[in-house]
Amino acid sequence: MTGEAGVPRPRGLSTWTTRQWLRSGVAASLVVLTLLGLTGGWVLGRTATISEELVDVKSPALTTSIRLESALLDQETGIRGYGLTGNEEFLVPYRQGLQDQKTYTAELARLLDGEAPGSAAVERTTRNWQERIADPVAASPAGAASPLAAARAAEGKAAFDDVREALAEQQEQLRADRVEARTDLLATYDLRNWVFSAIALVILVLAGLVFEGMRRGITTPLEKLGADARRVADGDFSHTILPSGPADVRRLGTEIESMRQRLLRELAFTEQARLLLDAQAADLKRSNTELEQFAYVASHDLQEPLRKVSSFTQLLQRRYGGALDARADQYIDFAVDGANRMQTLINDLLDFSRVGRVHHTHQDLDLDAVLKSTLSSLSMSVEESGAVITHDPLPTLVADPTQMGMLWQNLIGNAVKFRRPDEAPVIHVSAERDGELWRFAVTDNGIGIAPEYAEKVFVIFQRLHTKDAYSGSGIGLAMCKKIVEFHGGTIEIDSTYTAGARIVFTLATVPPENAGLPADAASPGASPEPETESGTGTGQHRLERTS
Repeated sequence: MTGEAGVPRPRGLSTWTTRQWLRSGVAASLVVLTLLGLTGGWVLGRTATISEELVDVKSPALTTSIRLESALLDQETGIRGYGLTGNEEFLVPYRQGLQDQKTYTAELARLLDGEAPGSAAVERTTRNWQERIADPVAASPAGAASPLAAARAAEGKAAFDDVREALAEQQEQLRADRVEARTDLLATYDLRNWVFSAIALVILVLAGLVFEGMRRGITTPLEKLGADARRVADGDFSHTILPSGPADVRRLGTEIESMRQRLLRELAFTEQARLLLDAQAADLKRSNTELEQFAYVASHDLQEPLRKVSSFTQLLQRRYGGALDARADQYIDFAVDGANRMQTLINDLLDFSRVGRVHHTHQDLDLDAVLKSTLSSLSMSVEESGAVITHDPLPTLVADPTQMGMLWQNLIGNAVKFRRPDEAPVIHVSAERDGELWRFAVTDNGIGIAPEYAEKVFVIFQRLHTKDAYSGSGIGLAMCKKIVEFHGGTIEIDSTYTAGARIVFTLATVPPENAGLPADAASPGASPEPETESGTGTGQHRLERTS
């Protein structure tokens, strides 16, 4: 007899699925366990009942009877002392004994539902002693011995002996009841142990049967199926999976085999896509490298012709300024201004292209010292504007000193430049630890940045103001963003701050390896930047809030 894919079905499992085996086994196990559970429940209930009766009734009843006897003894002692001396202090234990007698008698009746053994005899003898001896003696005048106590001494002794005898009989009966309850409890314990031993044995037998059934009907076929699947997962995708076992396990094996075949097709497609993606990534990497090199070369090679244009326009201005008409002077001014702004733009572009490519010498750097050096270089603009600059203690990080100087100079310079016309700048630099990062904020009371421009200001050459209102090339904050990301951090505008501008950025204590480095700078053997005619390529640090 054959099943799926022509595989022979094992004898004895041809008409039974795993679900059918499990249903039958679970049903039989539930019936047996229910019977055993009912038996065990009855035994536990019986044990609890006897134990509760022994703990909550029998033992407390005996204890209460003993306390009742003690209360009566206190009465007898007090009456005898009062009868002999007439001292009222002996009536204190007598009266306390009367109260305790009422309490313990009521407690005993409650515990035994009014059926305390010997309670009638105890009550009768106690009442006889109190009526004949205790009450009359207690009623005698204080200060002298009671004649009645001496006259009825023998009678009082006999009456209280009857009380003691009744109490002894009651306590003996209560002890016997407690021993009987304890014997029943021990017998019930033995029965409980036997029942639960039988339950444990049956459970073990059932567990063995279930284990054997699971091994034959499920575990062995699944282990074979798992071994085949692991072989495929290890890379042998050509290995065919042959299903076996019950019908549902065979169906599972068939589905896994279909999945293997589908995986083969998808792997072939994925390999083609990976090759295409690798080619595109290589093209993109090469394109980025070429674009960055082009930006540097273009700005670098433009220096010389631009310098000539700027020099000759300035010569024209000095030589023919005022010699021609006003329109000619205006044209010359336009040419000089355009050449100067182009020079500034090229220098800024050079600075931007050098971030992460030329300046990437990470070392332990005291940001306090870098900030002080930056403020010194900005001292003229700070003094002219009347700016007040404060800062928190700044940490020591692993960073590039040139880039940190550019970062502080752009942020502080922007805060000074974009101030309110009628108000001196107030600038504060804060720093706090945030896990593995340091979070910094540069806060000022200037003109601020509208929330809709919070992203735009970090895009290169983006300006929010005309050059007539505020000078600059629109590259400052773009350079700050590049520097911060090169050091493993982020930078953003705090749009919740409305009293000016607050720029928040983070820096890693130790920048991640190759963080922010372009391909040519991150790879070994990258050639250094050639020197320009005007210096070594460090460039001027432009102070731009606009991006």
